[in-house]
Amino acid sequence: MATQDIIDTLAGIAPGSALDAIRARRLQARENAQKSYLSLFEPIDAGDFSLVERAAVAALVTGLHGESPVASFYREKLAANADGARLIAAIDAEIARGMTSGPYGSYPAGPLSVENTAGLIYRVSAASKPALGARLAAAFEQAHLLVFRPRDAADADMKALLAAGWSTTGIVTFSQLVAFLSFQVRVVSGLRTLAAASA
Repeated sequence: MATQDIIDTLAGIAPGSALDAIRARRLQARENAQKSYLSLFEPIDAGDFSLVERAAVAALVTGLHGESPVASFYREKLAANADGARLIAAIDAEIARGMTSGPYGSYPAGPLSVENTAGLIYRVSAASKPALGARLAAAFEQAHLLVFRPRDAADADMKALLAAGWSTTGIVTFSQLVAFLSFQVRVVSGLRTLAAASA
């Protein structure tokens, strides 16, 4: 593929290394992860979910997971775009506002209700809304919900995205992007931990 494997890059995996050999044992998983990255961040046609919006959501989601090579990568990706660079300050402010741990949320009444946990219900600040605009503000609130309170996701949340100008196709792609980022952060973190343990 023309683009270097993004997980290898972010995890610092050198060709021929022990971790490279480990990843090679799961070649299909490795290739599928790379294809997911390319389809989400380097699509032939971004449709109505622009590349800048994708990078902005990625900067927020990976930033909420804490400082890491993944967060730095997406922040730099956003900053490299003239339209995206102007969003950095607002995104940094929203990461600081949205930092928490989880998962939170409530289950329907029943045996799992004992695991109900209250936590931060995040809303974009009034100060950031002018810079972000309605679409990104709604996307940021939904992304935070998916990362920290997925069991609380409801129809009203989808309607908020639609009301902010998101299409149903855009919402599907957005949801896939958030899920991919959570996966990517965890894989890179795990691989870096393995690398440190074997050093």
